[in-house]
Amino acid sequence: GQWYLRWVRGTIQLDFQLPIRFNLLYNAPDGTEKRPVIVHRAVVGSLERMTGVLTEHFAGKWPFWLSPRQVMIVPVMPMFNDYACQIRDKLHNQHIVVDTDLDDGATLNKKVRNAQLAQYNFIFVVGEKEQASGTVNVRTRDNVVHGEFTVENVTEKLVKLRDSKSNVDNLE
Repeated sequence: GQWYLRWVRGTIQLDFQLPIRFNLLYNAPDGTEKRPVIVHRAVVGSLERMTGVLTEHFAGKWPFWLSPRQVMIVPVMPMFNDYACQIRDKLHNQHIVVDTDLDDGATLNKKVRNAQLAQYNFIFVVGEKEQASGTVNVRTRDNVVHGEFTVENVTEKLVKLRDSKSNVDNLE
């Protein structure tokens, strides 16, 4: 479509390494042997270049629908690992990319920070209160706290956000 054309970048590149690796030489008009330079051209954008352009554009902070790391569930203590896994399974069934941090040796703050550094769009913190009420406490990779949502409600919102293909991670 037209949106793609804005991102396509044709390039011409000079390659000095391949002639060395293939030991390419030619006889110059003055009789000496010279090493050629290979000229590569790409008229249309390749998948790799498109991925690079998008990565640069989003600065690694992929929108939810495109993100390889959509949700990280963080239990506050090991006794809530099963609840975290139940939520993970529900989200996974809706084709949401979700992981759980079940590292019992890491503190809650460390788990949240690791998820933020790994650029998970949303981090769900679960503990006793959330398990008792069937909820999750939602925050973003930019440490915006959205608060408590029921698992069903947040699942609906995430599916809607994913399907909207919005570039803004908004749960409203």
